[in-house]
Amino acid sequence: MVIFLAKNLVKVTSMNSPETLKPQFAASKEIDKLSKHFVMVNTQDDEEPKGSMFAPDGGYIPRILFLDPNGVVMDEYYNEEGNPDYKYFYSDSKSVVSSMKRVLRNLTKQLKSYR
Repeated sequence: MVIFLAKNLVKVTSMNSPETLKPQFAASKEIDKLSKHFVMVNTQDDEEPKGSMFAPDGGYIPRILFLDPNGVVMDEYYNEEGNPDYKYFYSDSKSVVSSMKRVLRNLTKQLKSYR
């Protein structure tokens, strides 16, 4: 089980021009398919887990984290196509899909090595 934790799937580019990831995310058939392998959680401001581990490189939004079954952030999974200063920020569904696939691919390899 991998926990997919998203913090406010909304990006604001300026006070008057909000640009949202949420509609892309919701419309993505690929995310829908991949989500069956994750426990998906979308937190809002007052629901955000406490602790610096949930904001590894800042409290910006949106940020997407992958957690192991014990609730520990797997910091090796981040938006490799994004800004290195904001590694857990995703601006499009394509980059989310890429990270989800990388998590599944690596965990599948780990499980096979235990057999």
